[in-house]
Amino acid sequence: MYRLSLKIFIVKYVNNDGELAEDADGLLYDPQVRSAMGLFAADGDTLRLEAAAAARSAQRAVERLRGQGAGGRGLSAGALDVLVRLHSAGEPGASLGDLARAAGMTPRNATGLVDTLERDGLVRRDPAPDDRRSVLARITPAGVAWLDDFRAPTQRAMAAVFHGFTDAELDQLRHLCLRLVRNQQRLEAYLSAAPEGTDTA
Repeated sequence: MYRLSLKIFIVKYVNNDGELAEDADGLLYDPQVRSAMGLFAADGDTLRLEAAAAARSAQRAVERLRGQGAGGRGLSAGALDVLVRLHSAGEPGASLGDLARAAGMTPRNATGLVDTLERDGLVRRDPAPDDRRSVLARITPAGVAWLDDFRAPTQRAMAAVFHGFTDAELDQLRHLCLRLVRNQQRLEAYLSAAPEGTDTA
């Protein structure tokens, strides 16, 4: 119940389109988020909460732009992600389980997205050569062509959303985001290894 309430609180206050401001050091912050998190934080230290909110807002901004481009071509952002991963996998393809793990989604979601891509002729399912009970998803020539057509507008969109960023800043942004991912993976592994009923708070 606690985790659900916290998630609802954070989602409510970080999914906004309010005006940003600059602090005394010239760093951007969201006044609405800072005010809301100040009420939530018992000690008034909002730095980590604001950073989490900013990371979520940035992720939503990129996905919204990417999703609009993919949606205009008949694919959701999730389906586009799966198609790109299958393109990277090449001829060997990928099992639905491996695809789900790589994309950070449930096997059920991965199966649904592959179903959609298969109906559109962008992906096919083939029996796994070492296990006829399993299937591999592979991108089709039509899927490769779809990505070729989508590449140029995507590059223009990313150039626009990252306008003003230096190469060094983009390197650092990537590094910081992946540090968050690594911390989350370590925490998830720790929580999964904890005996049932153990208080991990």
